[in-house]
Formats: sequence, structure tokens, C-alpha cells
Amino acid sequence: MAFRVAIPFLVAMMLLTGVCNTLLTKYQDLQCVKHCNSSDPSKRKLFEQPVIQTLQMFIGESGCWLVVALISLYNTYISPRLPNKDSNNSNGGDYQPLPTSTSEDSDPSSPPTTPIIPPPTTPAITALPPSSHPETRASLHGRHLFLLALPSTCDILGTTLMNVGLLFVAASIYQMTRGALVLFVGLFSVLFLHHRLRLYQWSALFIVVLGVAIVGLAGAIAKDPQKKPLHPLPGGGQEEEEGALPLLTIRNLASSASKEAYKTASTPAALQTIIGVLLIAFAQVFTATQFVLEEWILEHYALEPLSMVGWEGVFGSAVTLIGMIILHYAIGQGASARGDESWRSYFDMEEGWRQVKNYPAIAVSSLLIMISIGGFNFFGLSVTRSVSSTSRSTIDTCRTLFIWIVSLGLGWETFKWLQILGFALLVYGTFLFNDIVKTPGCLRRAVGRRGTMGGRSDIA
Repeated sequence: MAFRVAIPFLVAMMLLTGVCNTLLTKYQDLQCVKHCNSSDPSKRKLFEQPVIQTLQMFIGESGCWLVVALISLYNTYISPRLPNKDSNNSNGGDYQPLPTSTSEDSDPSSPPTTPIIPPPTTPAITALPPSSHPETRASLHGRHLFLLALPSTCDILGTTLMNVGLLFVAASIYQMTRGALVLFVGLFSVLFLHHRLRLYQWSALFIVVLGVAIVGLAGAIAKDPQKKPLHPLPGGGQEEEEGALPLLTIRNLASSASKEAYKTASTPAALQTIIGVLLIAFAQVFTATQFVLEEWILEHYALEPLSMVGWEGVFGSAVTLIGMIILHYAIGQGASARGDESWRSYFDMEEGWRQVKNYPAIAVSSLLIMISIGGFNFFGLSVTRSVSSTSRSTIDTCRTLFIWIVSLGLGWETFKWLQILGFALLVYGTFLFNDIVKTPGCLRRAVGRRGTMGGRSDIA
């Protein structure tokens, strides 16, 4: 009951930490580290270190062990000393203690015994119940812990690609493009976990893909998707002399709009946006693989979800740090000193650490990103355990909306009507896939005739 009361707090903190994580990462990308006083914005060098951003994310995930340790200390030393008042009502008014012994071995002369009630646990560190074959679930320890290196590796690849993509797109487009995750999770769950998707869920995946495509198109045809215009006009057009406005027909208007969109989409900024969207969308393949691996591990081994995040943080930090050292000497060493502005500078570890050390805004934001990602994992798992995974997906959709609103308010991007359409399709497709909205009648009738495709229909 106490945790039910805390659910609004958990939801609010999940939203806050999730929004802060994306916005702080984008804030880092916008920090100037070289030629900052140049009058030409194109000559200013920004902080572009996606691998370091991946490392700081895993360090934040490793911080989940602090929460596990604190809760363990509380349950071991503090909770047993607390008075156990109203223990019969600790789980609700209808709770009745089970007898501790049978009638055959009970002694009428002995005083009645009170059943031992275990101390309360946090939903985020409660082991997931087995979905099938409970006798096959074993404790994950010893060399089996290295199984968690598999999802950690997928997380490294996916997060690094997304961080590179975020360099080229606005924060809201980044977050919306990540909605393609549900497509790959659905496909991989059918292929590898033998889940079953109904026809309306396949339709939902198609809608999600369409939404992602429209969001990417909105970013590509925007003249300056990551910068707020200094003097925007009410109609979004250019100022013309009085009496010079021609009477445009619908055909001429559509023709001029398509030519302007093609011209804008051919600019280097638009091509960068398209590359960024493709990188973020492709990164969802690795993220979906990570989710499928995590589900398989949790189905076969008894492990607290928060401990899983902590172990993935440890493995991810170690693998990322080793990879940074290798890539630095193989590719990135001296790239920034030579003035190389290509992708090789992403792996110049020496220059990256120098920028983190010498620029307080980057160092402070790195610390805040670690805290926010750790908090987002903890509060997200607590929400999933207290409510459901579908509720978490709904809340995560609200996170995208808040990121969009804050980015507009900070002037990091411009308002695009086409992006609203893409976002609406993303939300509807995600909600339809998770059975949050009612299935259209035509799809329900088709489901009744064709049934399902795959193996098991329990994807959340």
C-alpha cells in the first residue's frame, strides 16, 4: 500500500530524470570548445565526444549498486529494529496471517506464535517472476554473470550510434526516432523468443515506421532544424514588399513548396539531419537486441532487475574504456591536433578528456548525466514493477513531449507542423501495439478471421 501511494512520485521522477538525461546530453553537444570567439559559426568547434558520453552513461548505471547496497543495509540493520505495529494490516485490511504449524504438531499449552513477516522490499529490486518453467530458473552468479556482457555490448553499440546521431539532429527528433525501437523489439521477439503478434500489432509497427519517416522528413526539410530564427515571421515565410504578393493557385503553391523542400533537403545541414536520423534508427537494432537478450536472461535466471542494470553498467564501463584506449591509438590519436574534423576525432580520447577537464560546463553536465541515467533506470524499473511495462511506455511517450517543449522553449530547434503528424503516428502506433487504445473494428474482424502470427502473444 505504501508503494501505491508513492507511484505518482516514482512516475514524476522517471519523467524528470529521463527528460534531463536527453537534454543534458544535447547541452553537452552544444558546448563550444575551440574558436569560440570566431564571428563565423561554422568555424566554431563543439564538444563532439559520443564515446565519452557512452562511458558516462555506463558509470551512471553502475551507480545502481549504491541503491542496492543502501537498501540491503536498511533491510539488514534498520528494518529489524523498527516496531512491527499493525503487522496484520501491513499488506492491506484484508490480510490474514497464515498458520505457522498444522493441527497435528501444535501444542495447545504453548503460546500462539506470530508469523514472521519479511521486511518490505523495493519493487525495483524484486526478482521477476518466472513466465514459464519455474523449475529451470537458477541463480545468476559466477561465470554465468558474463552473460550480461552480451546486452552490455549491444548497449555500447546502440548508445554510441545514438550519441553520434544526436550531434546532427534536434533533441526532439532524436527522441522521436527512438520510437522505432518497438518495431525491432516486436520483430526480434517473434524470431528469437517465439512471441506471437496479432494483425493489429503488425499494423501498429507499420504506423510507427511511418511516424519515424515523417519525423525524419520534418527535420530534413527544415531550413535550420536546430536553431531558433532570430526574427520569425507570422506565416513562416519571407518578408516581401507591399503589393508584391502574387495570387498563387493551389497548384503553384504546391509546386513552389515542393521545390523549396527539395532545395532545403539538398543542403549539408539537411543531409546531416538525414544521416543522424538513420544512425539513431539503426541503433535501435542493437537496443532491441539488448532488450531481447535481457528478457531471455530474466526468464532463465533469477536476478533483480536493478542488479542487472548495475552489472551491465560494470561490464559496459569496462568494455567501453578498453575500446576507447584501442580506438584512440588506432584511429583517433592526434586527430584534433592535426585539425581533422572528421569522424576520427570522435575517438581522440586525450582531447576528449582535456575538454571535460578544462570546461566546467561539460564536467558538471557529465556528472548530472550520470546521476540522471542512474535515477532513470531506478525509477523506471520501480514504475514497471509497481504498475506495468505498458504504463512505462506511455510515460516514456510523455517524456518525448516534454523534451520537445523544453527544446522549443530553449530555442534549440524550430517548430515544425509535420513533426506533429509524425509524433502523433508514433504515439498511436505505440499505444495500439501495447493495447492502450482500442483496436479499430476492421482490424478486430481481421484478427478474428486470421488469428495470430508467431508463437506467443505476450509482448508488452
